[in-house]
Amino acid sequence: MSETIIQIENVSKYYRLGTIGTGSFRQDLQRWWTTRVRRREDSFFGDNTPLPSSSAILALDDVSFDIRQGEVWGLVGANGAGKSTLLKIISRITRPSQGVIRGKGTISSLLEVGTGFHMELTGRENIYISGNMLGMSKADIQHKFDEIVAFSGIERFIDTPAKRYSSGMYMRLAFAVAAHLEPDILIVDEVLAVGDASFQKKCLGKMQEVAQDKGRTILFVSHNMQAVNNLCQKSVWLEHGRVRELGETRTVVTNFLATYQQNTLQKTWDTPENAPGNQQVRFRSIELIPESDDPQRLINVTTPLRVSFSIWNFEPETWINASLQLYTNLGECVFELPTASLYCAKGVLEGACTIPGHFLNDGVYYLSIRILKDASSVLFDFQQCLSFEVEDYRENTAWFGKWPGVIRPTFPFAWRQVATETAHSL
Repeated sequence: MSETIIQIENVSKYYRLGTIGTGSFRQDLQRWWTTRVRRREDSFFGDNTPLPSSSAILALDDVSFDIRQGEVWGLVGANGAGKSTLLKIISRITRPSQGVIRGKGTISSLLEVGTGFHMELTGRENIYISGNMLGMSKADIQHKFDEIVAFSGIERFIDTPAKRYSSGMYMRLAFAVAAHLEPDILIVDEVLAVGDASFQKKCLGKMQEVAQDKGRTILFVSHNMQAVNNLCQKSVWLEHGRVRELGETRTVVTNFLATYQQNTLQKTWDTPENAPGNQQVRFRSIELIPESDDPQRLINVTTPLRVSFSIWNFEPETWINASLQLYTNLGECVFELPTASLYCAKGVLEGACTIPGHFLNDGVYYLSIRILKDASSVLFDFQQCLSFEVEDYRENTAWFGKWPGVIRPTFPFAWRQVATETAHSL
């Protein structure tokens, strides 16, 4: 069995409101020497001072877990859960207020891509400076220089000052430098935010190479749960600075999504008096039903969604129809789907439709339902009556960046080889 390479024991971290600085220059210099230079095998202790009861924010609260050599761990949680704080403590950028971190081997942290870059220097010069600041020797940089440049994809501009780079070019080169370190422990925070789709695919491929082929230990943080599922063996879920759950990644991620999916899937009203509507129509019920075998009713891009609703109709003998509208969280209309007109008497009307799986992209959506008379006169417009979040899901792919577009359909798409030729003849 592999040995423990990172041991986190009862770690807490608080930040004093309004306080800047960590102490005297001498104390800071001594701390830098012990935690950054002597880093082959080290323990990083906290101050072990009592936590203040006021004027402080508790970012981490008694966090404990162990990571073994060669394991790939995911770190999940909502914004403000303490993920970045924990990464900075493990990376020895900051120290815990209480508890201890024990680690073996060198650590490389991709927390702030671009460390050491100077805008007035060329890409070539920045590779050497940034690589040196991240712990690479000049010989290592020279040996890997061509590989770094090729990975970044900006060969033509390598002798151009960085101030003339686009933001994407700058980030690609910065990540390429950091990605070619060879640490025992690699800590990566939101790598999927770097670059375009093709470069994100490269980044994840590099992560998988480091994890599978070279046996490195990786601690990976991302809001893309599909990437966490595919890359990580185990995960820890932080909530309000505490460990809520840790274990096998698929179980932890499923439970996390079930808690944080932004879903309002059902509304019912017992009597017309308190129901939304007016003197002509009032809603009786509305429900969105994920048609899947998942007992927690998680919604991802493969899940068909059945929309069912009923209304009280107070209009005598008239033609009535309903129109369902789906909007993104930015207010963009995805589609509008009307029913046929129905000649109705006073009473209860029901409607239902199914949004197929493999249609919507991941994201947050809102449903609105409009009731019309004679297919033209609006009786009642129930706006944003339900909301739901669609999670990402992919198989047999090495790329987990944001899929472009509002919808993500799976139309038939023929793809075949019609002839074979030698490379010379091509």
